[in-house]
Amino acid sequence: MSKPTLPQFTGAVELRPSFVPRPQITHVVFDFDGTLSWVRHGWPDLMFAVFRKYLPPVPGESEAETQALLDGIVFGMNGRPSVVQMQRFSEVVHERGGPALDAMALREEFQDQLDKDIAARLALIRSGEAAPDAFVVHGARALLERLRDDGLTLVVLSSTVEHRVKEEAEALGLAQYFGRHIYGSPVNPVGFLKKDVFERLLREDGAAAGNLLSFGDGPVEIVATKELGGLAIAVCSDEHHNGSGIMDAYKLRQLLEAGADAATPDFRDAITLVDYLRSK
Repeated sequence: MSKPTLPQFTGAVELRPSFVPRPQITHVVFDFDGTLSWVRHGWPDLMFAVFRKYLPPVPGESEAETQALLDGIVFGMNGRPSVVQMQRFSEVVHERGGPALDAMALREEFQDQLDKDIAARLALIRSGEAAPDAFVVHGARALLERLRDDGLTLVVLSSTVEHRVKEEAEALGLAQYFGRHIYGSPVNPVGFLKKDVFERLLREDGAAAGNLLSFGDGPVEIVATKELGGLAIAVCSDEHHNGSGIMDAYKLRQLLEAGADAATPDFRDAITLVDYLRSK
């Protein structure tokens, strides 16, 4: 039987040759921050600000080289608990002859500012001044409705502390789609690996790797999905303009290098993509 004809997309979509139908998909796993939720948008700029405050200069290093170094930490380690990024940054500062930095103190400095932004955005939602979907990545809710109606198992898997993920999912009206399948990191994230949760989920549900589809905006979930034999779609979400339809260039390059089978700026074409994957 010939492969189904690729559909027409309304926005920017990049496909790899590995993007082929998988009608056996039963489990769809989503990263949360930046993939479904836009509540924490702009977090990279906050982390960059903390890092630039402490980064010792290196003679002859260009601005482009400095930015590439920081991009490698901020975006390259996206999907892991933020303390891991702080630990790596502390190592870089030490390698440059700078002072010893406490990773947890750096994380708290970053988190304090991020928490202020999160609280302000959640307050807008709870007061009715902003609709929840203003802080849901464009097109995500329509996909979740469709997948739920089709009887697929939907899962959130985040590196953010679990109780925060659940709180924000409730505020956004997204928790209803996932039931008990909302997973985040423990308060002490040492040793937390998304791949371990993927494996446990498949094992407990008696599912195979071929049943797995994931959406994420960080390399960690993409790599974990591919290592398990699943299919991964990169959500190269715009951190500044929800629904712009523009793929973040760094995320696009990084996530395709991580092994993503397809890339999209948001979920405007997600139903079309999933229908193609599930076609027989």
